Amino acid sequence: MGNVRPNDEFKTARAPQPVNVAEMRDAPRFTLLIRAAKLVSRRGEFLCVIRDASDTGLSARIFHHLPRSDALVVELQNGERYDVELVWQEDDRAGFRFKTPVDVKTIIECPSRFAKRPVRINLAAPAQIEVLGKAEYATIQDISQQGAKVACVGSFAIDQRVKLLAAGMRDTHAKVRWRRDGTCGLVFEETFQFGELARIARSLQGYS
Repeated sequence: MGNVRPNDEFKTARAPQPVNVAEMRDAPRFTLLIRAAKLVSRRGEFLCVIRDASDTGLSARIFHHLPRSDALVVELQNGERYDVELVWQEDDRAGFRFKTPVDVKTIIECPSRFAKRPVRINLAAPAQIEVLGKAEYATIQDISQQGAKVACVGSFAIDQRVKLLAAGMRDTHAKVRWRRDGTCGLVFEETFQFGELARIARSLQGYS
């Protein structure tokens, strides 16, 4: 990669061939109200909102430029995953082509045997947990709008009030909900807006 800077990864992608974009847009499309999802790549995980889909691809709202990646997967709230390739991105929209045939009805209906969970971003971001003015180092392992899983050395009491600090996100008050094998689950006292979390996730993964 040489001297490529992190910001270089977020330059606007161009469609390889205009005809490819036309083929995607010619396919019958089904408008979705809102379908929260995430894009998983070798460079990290990023939030998006699927707006419409067809048998050949989908378009989504994005909250920042996406890094270039040869391997890209869109994951729905029910855990279903689809291999895609980025065809175009422009401002807050992006278009993707499915690499293999899909049944678009499963994307629209998003069936699940379990209650849909908030979209979680898996990462490894340095942070601090502060209690009564004392802070200790920690690592955020995943984060959602409502909470986070954090690895730390200290042992906190269930329902103990703490403050989570990390570069790229506002200081966040939370309560400890569970502890397990050197990790703990935090529930935020004030949830993040979806777009705010999208930008925080990008920053926590080293992109500015």
